[in-house]
Amino acid sequence: MDVRGSVSPGAQARLAASPGIETHPPPYEGSWRFSAVAEDASVPRLRHAVRDLLRRQGAPIERELLQELLLILSELVTNAVRHAALLSPEVGVQVSLDADWVRIGVEDNHPYRPKALDADPDQQHTGGRGLLLVKAMTAEAGGVCDIDQTLTGGKVIWAALPLRRP
Repeated sequence: MDVRGSVSPGAQARLAASPGIETHPPPYEGSWRFSAVAEDASVPRLRHAVRDLLRRQGAPIERELLQELLLILSELVTNAVRHAALLSPEVGVQVSLDADWVRIGVEDNHPYRPKALDADPDQQHTGGRGLLLVKAMTAEAGGVCDIDQTLTGGKVIWAALPLRRP
């Protein structure tokens, strides 16, 4: 598994906004990227890698929020493995932390942009609720989620959650 990291844009902006005044971003701020083979075994590996990163960075994430974030990550990576692996043999995970938000994104090179299915009151479909769950959990936490196209024609599905509940 490949891991890269850097200081977050928010931290850089705060540092640049006050010339002559020394400011220190919280020590947990930054951006990291993980990549793994698009296979089932990568789902728990990536989940554990992100959990360990957040702990190692000392991010102020309550246990409930961490569990929600890891469930969202698992759903998004599972979708990439199940639906994009043919055209995207590698899945990327992006984690960004700043003073107020944590953002998780899952990237693949498949051009299809999925849509969350509507609720199925008759339980006709046994799958397809992952994005619906991600959207509901993100909204309940006061966050946002969306899908962005990459420069290579793939996509990043992401969710950003506030570190403190509204």
